Amino acid sequence: MHRADALAERLRRLLPGLWLGCLLCVALLATPAAFATLPRAEAGRVVAPMLAQEAYTSLAAAVLLLLLERLRDKRRERPFGLGFGLVLGTLFCTVAGYFGVQPYMEAARAGQGPVALAALHAVSVGFFAVKLVLVALLAWRVSAGGG
Repeated sequence: MHRADALAERLRRLLPGLWLGCLLCVALLATPAAFATLPRAEAGRVVAPMLAQEAYTSLAAAVLLLLLERLRDKRRERPFGLGFGLVLGTLFCTVAGYFGVQPYMEAARAGQGPVALAALHAVSVGFFAVKLVLVALLAWRVSAGGG
């Protein structure tokens, strides 16, 4: 294995764990802490930029991992592996859950739009949860040496 290939493989194994840690921090620490200590509207203003940063971080991680997984699949002379599919799923959840739902949530907060804020929030949380599970599966898989 060439030095560049070894570096790509190490990054492919490291990145899912880091990404999972980021998602867990947002879901289990930062968001609940904000809503436990601040009034609801203020907590929302604190959490919103955090969720935006998480979405852009997830986009970057997913694109990088898609490239790394594709490189690995090409070296193994196979079309697309399970890792590629898991990362593709996370990319879909990020785009649909944040970039797709978020604009409608802003309208619902303002009392406009056809869908209630609670329903949109549930959809957004659902996409985040699925993304978290997919990243956890990916991290589990690569930590076990799976490919």
